[in-house]
Amino acid sequence: MTSDLTLTVQETGRGTLHKLTGDQVAALVAVPDLVRLSPTPSGLWTVRGNQRVGTVRLRTRSGDAIHLHLRPKLGIRDLLFLLSYSSTDPWRPEPVTAATTDDLLPAVADLLARTARRTLEAGVLHGYREVEEDLPLIRGSIRATAQLRRTGLPLPISVRYDDHTPDIPENRILLAALNLAAYLPGVPQPTRLALRHLADRLHGVRRPYPGEPLPAWTPTRLNARYSQALRLAELLLTGRSIQQDGGAPVVADGFLLDLPRVFERFLTMTLSAAGACHGIRCAPQDTHPLDKAGRTSIRPDLVLYRQGRPVSVVDAKYTSLEGKASREHLYQLLAYCTALGITHGHLVYAATTPGTAPIDHVIRRSSVTITAHALNLHEPPAGLLAQIDALAVRTATAPEE
Repeated sequence: MTSDLTLTVQETGRGTLHKLTGDQVAALVAVPDLVRLSPTPSGLWTVRGNQRVGTVRLRTRSGDAIHLHLRPKLGIRDLLFLLSYSSTDPWRPEPVTAATTDDLLPAVADLLARTARRTLEAGVLHGYREVEEDLPLIRGSIRATAQLRRTGLPLPISVRYDDHTPDIPENRILLAALNLAAYLPGVPQPTRLALRHLADRLHGVRRPYPGEPLPAWTPTRLNARYSQALRLAELLLTGRSIQQDGGAPVVADGFLLDLPRVFERFLTMTLSAAGACHGIRCAPQDTHPLDKAGRTSIRPDLVLYRQGRPVSVVDAKYTSLEGKASREHLYQLLAYCTALGITHGHLVYAATTPGTAPIDHVIRRSSVTITAHALNLHEPPAGLLAQIDALAVRTATAPEE
């Protein structure tokens, strides 16, 4: 008799109490940073979120399943807008349906099904692929070297030709995502059936093997109608990554997002676009030496340049701004500004309430000012992008040394 366990955990908060077996605890801690566990004197366990959201299915050593639902503090519509900037080619998400507004994975799966259906309505994209094989007739060109090795054996003939086929990277990525979404837990049955039907339309496309790297594709005029579906597919396929940390392997599958990285990526993409209007170039994850000998380096989220010179530095913090920036964050930005030789740095926090004005922290006995900003992520897309524009103006007008 199996004893499957279903846990629903909020991304942030005090957590919930659960009675867990030793095998269940081992399965949860085997995936790094998935949740935070702490025992209580009563023998129960407090399960708290760890800034990750999604749906994960784990297997314990005894074969039982743990269905873990990690719920975001943001609304699904707001989170999908942040996710739309997860690639270099942002896409505008469609409205989610009423049936998928409470959970991330059903919303993404439903969005993938609707986008893929619209993409494939115009037909399956074909492309040319070079094929080398042995045939009983000549097709394309003869591979002379390979044929000469066949001394005394005229047939089959070693040939090379271009095949017009649907088995191209774009369709392989889409097929892998459709099959994955149809298999993952928590996807409603109607959406699951729609995903399988769409996968059947990609007849003749090879499904990538588990663990195989995603094939590379390049946006062109020919595959433009596939663009949004492929961005969603890549989001789903890369968001399923779950790594175990030593010990016995744990069977796990699901869709998992690291929200600090999502927020950082959104800030990078939007601030880069807004800063360009003010002659600012934003360089993400630039590495600079901290000490003169170069023994230690710094790697800010964003360094802002004007005419090749750094003018400001920005760091994204996926946490609330509780009246003032934390001491550790101020130390971090002070080190960045000192090493870069600039006088202004910016901390950008993820807020969920309106009305928090930027707070300037003027550092004593220093020329450095660190400004803490709070982006209200509950704003509609236009309002959120307006906040980014205001942030771009503030960072672009920072005084230069």
